[in-house]
Amino acid sequence: MTAVYRAKKHKISGVFMRCQDPAKITDETCYEANIFDQRPDPTYGTGAIVKVAKVGPPMPKAGGKWNTYEMTVRGTHLVLVLNGTKTIDVQDSKFASGPFALQWGRGIIKFRKVEIQPL
Repeated sequence: MTAVYRAKKHKISGVFMRCQDPAKITDETCYEANIFDQRPDPTYGTGAIVKVAKVGPPMPKAGGKWNTYEMTVRGTHLVLVLNGTKTIDVQDSKFASGPFALQWGRGIIKFRKVEIQPL
């Protein structure tokens, strides 16, 4: 999946992957590719998969500009690439399948060119 997005500096958003329950979309029921530059604990900030894979210091800052977020989920292999830089490359088997969802938590977030391609 590829998503191009622009977010204000003080925003909370993300892309959920392999959601288990469409009525309850959270970081407990899906993988969440985070978009949160101002997160108090930056280890799961922008570029991380919340509660699964920490983003190594420094956390990328993506607020105030258009960004390209590429997410590859193939079997247990999860890879995130933000603006051409790989931020996560991890194996995890918590969620085997499920739909994607775009998150809005706070602030202004704009998505365009959201593309999902089968692998």
